[in-house]
Amino acid sequence: MNTATKTLTAPTATATAGARETALAAGAVVLDEYVQARGPWSAVVAAGDVLTIVDLDGNQAVDCLLYAADDTDVRYSAAVTLAAQRSIVLTTGSVLRSDDGGPLMTVVADEVGVHDTIGGACSQESNTLRYGQHTREQHACVENFLIEGSRWGLGKRDLVSNINWFMNVPVDPDGALGIVDGLSAPGKRVALRAEVDTLVLVSNCPQINNPCNGFNPTPVRMIVTRPEAAL
Repeated sequence: MNTATKTLTAPTATATAGARETALAAGAVVLDEYVQARGPWSAVVAAGDVLTIVDLDGNQAVDCLLYAADDTDVRYSAAVTLAAQRSIVLTTGSVLRSDDGGPLMTVVADEVGVHDTIGGACSQESNTLRYGQHTREQHACVENFLIEGSRWGLGKRDLVSNINWFMNVPVDPDGALGIVDGLSAPGKRVALRAEVDTLVLVSNCPQINNPCNGFNPTPVRMIVTRPEAAL
C-alpha cells in the first residue's frame, strides 16, 4: 500500500470538546474530525479501535468502502457480508467481511437500525441516466472515492460495492429497490470496531436528486476511540 495519509497511532490532545462523550464506544479519542457536506474522507482505523460516525443534522447518507490497510487487494464485499449474515440490512452485530470472508470491521452499536449495502454509490454517469443530462456535471460519490482513494494508491478498478450508512433502501416483494427518506435523525450514530487495521474511505454523499440526503447534503462527524485497556 502507498504511504498513508492518515494512520491513527496514538491518542490526540486536539479532539473537539465532547468527542469522548459523543463516541458510542468508551476509550481515549485518537481522532475527531468533521467531513464537510459533499466531501471525501479517509483514515486507517487500527485493529481494536472503534469508529463512531455521527449524522449531525439527520438524513445524511455516508457512502463507505473498507480495505485491509496492509493489503488493499483485500476489500469489503457486500455479497460475502450479506450471505454470511443472511440479511440485507446492516445493524448491530453485522460483520463487514472482505472478499476472502475475513472480518474487516464489526458494527458494535447502532442508533438507527437499518443501513444499506445494495444501493451502490452515485456517479456522474448514473445521475445522467436516472435524472437527465443537466446533472452530468454534478459531483458524485464515485468521484469522491476516486479523489480520496488516489491518496492511497487506489484507482477505479479498486472500487467495489459500498456501504451506505444511514441510507434507507427498502426492497419490495417483487425485488424492486427504492431510495426513500432515511430513518436517521440529528445526532444519530453508528459505531464500527476494526478487526484488522482497516482503511476506511468515505464519501459524504453529495446527491441532491433523490431523498437519500433529504435533498440537502450536510456534514458528518468521525470519532475514533481506543479502549483504555489498549493504551
